Amino acid sequence: MAGLGASYRCLVSKCLHTAVRSLKKTGTEHQWLQRHFKDPFVKAAKQQHYRCRSAFKLLEMDDKFHILRPGFSVLDCGAAPGAWSQVAVERVNALGADPSVPTGFILGVDLLRISPLEGAVFLSQADITDPNTLRTIQSLLPAEKVDVILSDMAPNATGIKELDHQKLISLCLGLLNLSQSILKPRGTMLCKFWDGHESHLLENRLKEQFQTVRTIKPQASRKDSAESYYLARLYKGR
Repeated sequence: MAGLGASYRCLVSKCLHTAVRSLKKTGTEHQWLQRHFKDPFVKAAKQQHYRCRSAFKLLEMDDKFHILRPGFSVLDCGAAPGAWSQVAVERVNALGADPSVPTGFILGVDLLRISPLEGAVFLSQADITDPNTLRTIQSLLPAEKVDVILSDMAPNATGIKELDHQKLISLCLGLLNLSQSILKPRGTMLCKFWDGHESHLLENRLKEQFQTVRTIKPQASRKDSAESYYLARLYKGR
């Protein structure tokens, strides 16, 4: 199911200070909490009013590769709690804060509920793999298609590394199929994946439909995380 993994961790971080004290934690949970509270990106997210530390992954990748530009229309998949949408709102000028450049549009989608964000439209409790969701997305987009598809989606983790890897690759492949209906020619797709033996299948599919594909491991990703991102550019279209 799209969007629950990373989004769940981000949402949990908001209430850890009050909720976890009443829980009996395993050694692993305790270790995770200690690392979480010491994480410099967690602290920076709080200071800079981002909803989750994952904002810094997108900021880092966009600073280097210029994925988002003023006037762009963006679909943010697995958007909860909304940190990537916050970054996108700033970068595409969705609020029209700079009248000298075009105004962009942000649509975020997730299975979870997403708190409102000025400058973004959210489609909460929606399954990106459901055909009805596609129709709703198209109805909400100003021009039915977007310049950029962002995906920080993750499935519900089972704890079985290879199975979780396969589930995330399946989500990404489904999103790639979806792009045929909503991504503009020469558009961009940025999607998270977890390392595993099926990564090359996704990479090859991306290379069939985009002119350039590169792998990115942001510094903001935790060192022990298996996550990386494929940045696919110049969508060939149908």
